Amino acid sequence: MPVKNSIAQNSGTITEWRRYLHQHPELMYDVHETAAFVADKLRSFGADEIVTGIGRTGVVAVIKGRTDTKGRVIGLRADMDALPITEASGVDYASTVPGKMHACGHDGHTAILLGVAQYLTETRNFDGTAILIFQPAEEGGAGGLAMVEDGLMDRWNIQEVYGLHNSPGIPVGHFAIRPGPLLASSDEFEIVVTGKGGHAAAPHEAVDTTLVAAQIVVALQSVVSRNVNPVRPAVVTVGTFQTDSNASNVIAHSVRMEGTVRTLATEVRAQAEERIRALCEHTASAYGATAEVIWTPGYPVTVNHSDQTAFAVEAARAVSDHVDDDTDPILPAEDFSYMLEARPGAYMFLGNGDTEMCHHPAYVFSDDAIPLGCSWFAELVERRMPVSA
Repeated sequence: MPVKNSIAQNSGTITEWRRYLHQHPELMYDVHETAAFVADKLRSFGADEIVTGIGRTGVVAVIKGRTDTKGRVIGLRADMDALPITEASGVDYASTVPGKMHACGHDGHTAILLGVAQYLTETRNFDGTAILIFQPAEEGGAGGLAMVEDGLMDRWNIQEVYGLHNSPGIPVGHFAIRPGPLLASSDEFEIVVTGKGGHAAAPHEAVDTTLVAAQIVVALQSVVSRNVNPVRPAVVTVGTFQTDSNASNVIAHSVRMEGTVRTLATEVRAQAEERIRALCEHTASAYGATAEVIWTPGYPVTVNHSDQTAFAVEAARAVSDHVDDDTDPILPAEDFSYMLEARPGAYMFLGNGDTEMCHHPAYVFSDDAIPLGCSWFAELVERRMPVSA
């Protein structure tokens, strides 16, 4: 495969960086050591500008090309945070921090972007400016939004933005992408059903919230099966169900449930919220109870822009003979969506091979994917901002 030679030659060092980061995972915005590691590497490479503390703990590096005749600026993004998972991978460079693990490959993404930074500072074979974005808190903290709100796009005049994510189940050396919706929105809900507690032997004197809540769980599945257009993907999942009593002979006074909604369209997202609220309130009322729905909006749909997806595909095909440009969308969520709302861009899947899925305690990032990811980012920069002959 036409991986860039200097990147291939340096892949062992980039792997060492990745494994060091893997041994020292940090969560959410508390990525101070990771950010310091990144900033130190960027300084050693000779990046033209390094700014820390963007979006609380994000790092931004500016790398100027050999020339700048058109004022082009392209952003490249990697996420830095880990997950609150106890590692069970068995690798000899496993996490040294109890209860924390890079179980989604963000250590790999960070190492890849560092490899790109080193390559671009050495070669500068482009006409314009590359902005390298190292983001905190992708795992539920909306670090992408925090960086955008902190002026990321406007401060550096970013015109296009690109990101990648490793993908277990796709062979190493393969890329996958599609224009339009690629990953889902992710909203959370809490439902509190309140009735009248009582003795299990006298249900007629109580309002059985367990029964009411069970009816709500079943009714919620009709949102997808009977309200949403069947050709529009959506998922409604109730993940927790807790009564306020643990006794077998007590009818609980209240039940608390939590769940998530995933969709690939803004209008379906709004429809799901409206139907969930109505179903909960009216189902509870029919049984003499009440239901309160607390809705927490999460990440929006990750939508790839058509032109930038085509550019991403072109760069991937320069690196690999295996590029799926019409892959199926999936329903996990990604806060790169906020950056794609702020600027045109695209998000690419990078094959990770036959490994456990992301967020599994035995997940392992494939270091063989590193030179491919680095080369794809570098190709994007050089192709979107070519040096004039």
